Amino acid sequence: MVGVGTMGGQAAWRLAARGAEVVGYDRFAPGHDRSAAGGETRVFRSVQTHDGRYVPLVRHADALWKQLQAETERELRRLTGALVMGPADDPEMRTVMDGIAEHGLDHEVIDAEAMAKRFPQFRVDEGDLVLLDSHAGFVRPELTVQTAARRAEELGAQIRRYTPVREVTPVPGGGVEIRTDTDTERFDAAVVTPGPWVGDLLPDLPWEVNVYRAISAWFLPHEDHPADAERPAFIRCGDIPFYGIPSPDGLTVKLGLPQAHHKPVDDPNRLNRTVAPEELESFTTAVRRHLPGLNPDPVRLSVFMEGYTDSTRPLVGPLPGCDDIVLLAGFSGQGFKISPAMGDIAADLALEGRTSQPIDFITTNGRAAA
Repeated sequence: MVGVGTMGGQAAWRLAARGAEVVGYDRFAPGHDRSAAGGETRVFRSVQTHDGRYVPLVRHADALWKQLQAETERELRRLTGALVMGPADDPEMRTVMDGIAEHGLDHEVIDAEAMAKRFPQFRVDEGDLVLLDSHAGFVRPELTVQTAARRAEELGAQIRRYTPVREVTPVPGGGVEIRTDTDTERFDAAVVTPGPWVGDLLPDLPWEVNVYRAISAWFLPHEDHPADAERPAFIRCGDIPFYGIPSPDGLTVKLGLPQAHHKPVDDPNRLNRTVAPEELESFTTAVRRHLPGLNPDPVRLSVFMEGYTDSTRPLVGPLPGCDDIVLLAGFSGQGFKISPAMGDIAADLALEGRTSQPIDFITTNGRAAA
């Protein structure tokens, strides 16, 4: 296991649960804040704004979220519902409604009058469609990664913290060698989940994963919400797109922006964590127009990295010419909600060479473009 983060921690758990001998390497330690698995909360949602083909994977992940919480007795996910808002003719809103119809997802369409009563913290535009994804909420990324890794260790896995992997090499006749600064070890197979360091570790990868710098910003409300107020996660589509999650402490609200607002990262080892004032303009615009109950000046900022393929579809499956190396990379800001399913799929591929899960649209097998 190369990388014990968002995907690697889940893969380590699922492999160890099946009785595999698992060794995981991480350049830092599970749950660190130097990559993508940070920011206190991430949206979990059943409806999909980009591609309805993810819905079955979300359902598989949903069962595994419940299982990991039951096994560890930790609250890794909280289902608060999630509002999805935007112009009714927006392509993403059409994708949402098509997915709801195809998969029979539990939802509620909310008209303007009901919005004003139930969710006065939001301002919607004329012609907007608003729906409540009933089986949605948020997950806790740092806690989840640490918990999955710890559960894997309880099941027999070994995790080598602060041990960067320098090279993953196929062995003639089968198997893989993993080289670190201090040692080279041989394994039957390797699950490679390097996050933004995919280009460093696999420079000859036939698909490009571009790394971007993502900003999360936390805002305080002008007034405290009533204790019984509904506080769902939310996603805004349209000309001012953003997403948000009320903090678990009940005080702040976290906002994030889509890829178009992210700057590229030339070197993931030299991430610029300083946020310039002009980078806050899109956040301020979103708050002033659609979230009037929030103070438009953030009280906290954090910077992370995300890997995007050109198609925004991740790379899941064997490296070309080497079925013993299973790659999970380039989840394009969409991966955390399905990470348990991805871990289970990685275990399928590493142990059996195949999976029954519907990954044809994201598989590396026979894939030409990223």
